[in-house]
Amino acid sequence: MKAVIALPGVRRRNSADNDNPPGAPLWMTTYGDLITQILIFFVLLFALSNLDAKKFEMAMGSLRGSLGILDGGRSLVEGSFVEEGLVGENLFAGEDRELNELRNTILQVIKENDFQSIRVEMDERGLAVRFMEGALFDSGKANLKEDARQVLDKIAPILKKINRPIRVEGHTDDVPIHTKEFPSNWELSTARAVNVLKYLIEKHNIPPRMISAAGYGEYHPVVPNDSEENRALNRRVDIIILDSSSESQEPR
Repeated sequence: MKAVIALPGVRRRNSADNDNPPGAPLWMTTYGDLITQILIFFVLLFALSNLDAKKFEMAMGSLRGSLGILDGGRSLVEGSFVEEGLVGENLFAGEDRELNELRNTILQVIKENDFQSIRVEMDERGLAVRFMEGALFDSGKANLKEDARQVLDKIAPILKKINRPIRVEGHTDDVPIHTKEFPSNWELSTARAVNVLKYLIEKHNIPPRMISAAGYGEYHPVVPNDSEENRALNRRVDIIILDSSSESQEPR
């Protein structure tokens, strides 16, 4: 039988000491890193709350890289992730509702007044109110007809209520024009757009900073210029109520 001598101040080691090293458990290091990254994430969201979407997306991409998150992965919850703009989607949904309500209002005015030569439709720029040539102008002319003024008088109050940029666009068919007043379709289409714009500003007080004019000649047809019927559709003036994506391209 061996004797065990205990020395003062010396603690005997056993197998349990190897399983429980001194200091905090190892899992707390990982947990602390995770909490720190989550805190940085929400601080970053707050700091970027007033930045535009493009800068926000760039910052989120950088954050994804620092956290080791790769593009193309699946999330635990189906649907759009934060950086894809859930708030932005809600704003666009509200904008779509606004433009659709505006479309319905204008369609009701058209129906009540039996305007036959006006079309209203959504396109990639926003809401387009299309006036065929006969609705506003005589062939080859840029002076508003008297009937045209009555048509614009019905539409203008609706346009004045909205807080969106408006673009007036003149378009022609592909038949060349060569007159002293209009040497080409560029001059004709631009003059028509400007005359509509001036009437809306001068008669209905639409703010000049909210409206612009452009002439496109024959280069933006809605249908091919392969028949007289189609050419008549291409001879038009469009009043475009711009959506947010198109609005951002307008000069300030």
